[in-house]
Amino acid sequence: MTSADDPSSSPQVGDPGRSDGRYRPFAHLIADNSELYRQVMGVFVRAKQEFTVHLRPEDVHLGLAPEGRPPLEAVASALERLAKWGNLRADPDTGRVTALEDFYRSRHIYQLTREGEAAEEALGAYDEALGRRGELQAVALADIVVQLRALLVLADRDAPDPAVTHLAMLALVDRFSGLAENARAFMNSLQRTVDLHEAEVEVFLAYKQRLIDYLERFIEDLVTRGAEIARLLEDLGTRQEGRIGPLLRVAAEREAADAAPDAAVEALAAAEQRWLGRWDGLRAWFLSVPGRTSQAKLLRSAARQAIPQLLGVVQVLNERRAGRSDRSADFRELARWFAEAPDDDARHRLWRSAFGLYSTRHLTIDQADLAEREGESVPAATSWSDAPGVRISPQLRRTGSYERRGRARAVQDRSEAKAYLAELARKQAEQTAAVRARLATRGEVLLSDLDELDREAFRLFLLLLGDALSAWRPGLESVSTTTNDGTMEIRLTRVPGGGIAEIHTLDGVLWGPEHLVEITDLVEITDLASERDPLGAERD
Repeated sequence: MTSADDPSSSPQVGDPGRSDGRYRPFAHLIADNSELYRQVMGVFVRAKQEFTVHLRPEDVHLGLAPEGRPPLEAVASALERLAKWGNLRADPDTGRVTALEDFYRSRHIYQLTREGEAAEEALGAYDEALGRRGELQAVALADIVVQLRALLVLADRDAPDPAVTHLAMLALVDRFSGLAENARAFMNSLQRTVDLHEAEVEVFLAYKQRLIDYLERFIEDLVTRGAEIARLLEDLGTRQEGRIGPLLRVAAEREAADAAPDAAVEALAAAEQRWLGRWDGLRAWFLSVPGRTSQAKLLRSAARQAIPQLLGVVQVLNERRAGRSDRSADFRELARWFAEAPDDDARHRLWRSAFGLYSTRHLTIDQADLAEREGESVPAATSWSDAPGVRISPQLRRTGSYERRGRARAVQDRSEAKAYLAELARKQAEQTAAVRARLATRGEVLLSDLDELDREAFRLFLLLLGDALSAWRPGLESVSTTTNDGTMEIRLTRVPGGGIAEIHTLDGVLWGPEHLVEITDLVEITDLASERDPLGAERD
């Protein structure tokens, strides 16, 4: 009889640890006591990080967590099985032999094998990928700007240093890869948060506001930094036409410098293709082209859409906490009762109780009908077509109601509430109109010439700026776009050699490349046009 953990047993269907020797180091994951095997391998991984090579069973036993620590015999048995699977290598322990009997007794010291170490690295990467929550790295955007500026400086040199160029390219790729991967993981975890239905209300409400502030802050950083990154990418150009081509070749040559002589040409070609693909991916992430939207714009759109979705979840949680009736939940509960009913008679009773579809004998009748019914009894199972008729009141036939329900409820006066809502809407409209008037430029002005903006005006200005930058295409010198509600229009024109513009707000200073900007209040123009007659004359 062989044990379930015995690797010498016959191969099983669907068991890669036993059917293929290449995957035997993973056999401990599906064996009995797999949790103990994982803990033992964790001790060896930590020991390797501390530069310890060999461990005795006693050392492994002490390295396990004190809570629920198994006996030493169980640890020794686990070490033997892991050695048979190839995760560990067992060597005779002759260091503590003091007598001839100790020499013949089975004593071993263990160390990680190459296969066991590779298996633990794979499992560590798997656990890390599953546990990653991701983050929106606004700092990474600033680092990408710094690296792109450094590449511009290197591109202007006649003979850039290969080591400096290669390190700058590696730093750029590292920050961009981290930004893209963390953004993807964050949006996945955010969608799981939005789809949450069984969360504790207090915990979710406390988390909701912090998450919304986090998303709004990243959206603002992505609008401002993303525009600067797009400009720098355009200055560096494409891999076919632009200043980045020589730098990519320098990085590829330095990366392939250590290749074997017989594979130098293939290594150089592969390195060039790898760097060209990385640069194309970076441009596609921040620059939109006809027929394809940039990933930065899609990320900004997804982050914006997540905010109303979060608010919708909050509304559902509030309704659940307030005890509001949910028709779909009631029907699901009723379906469960039907499924748990013992027989058809019970289901019929449940149906009549739930939907009130009784026979017509519940109608109100007078005393004469009752006396006649007592004299000639009609069984309850009699069909309505065979039963004697019932005289009903003409009022019931005409109005559907026999009894007077009493005085009708008075109509509630809501004029005060309507007046309050109208006043609130008027104030909000005035505030919005004031903000639009504050931003209207009455012609083209430099960004640096804008006066200090308050919070509401700055928020609207960021939205307008983001819409304009999203509509920008490579090769354009000017772009014009209108807000979704049709109330504002912005025209943005590049100023060659204009330097950096500073826009002062109550919360700080916004820096960005100098542009000419023209903001038009379309509502004001429409109001002025409506005051003129069709011939253009002013009304009295």
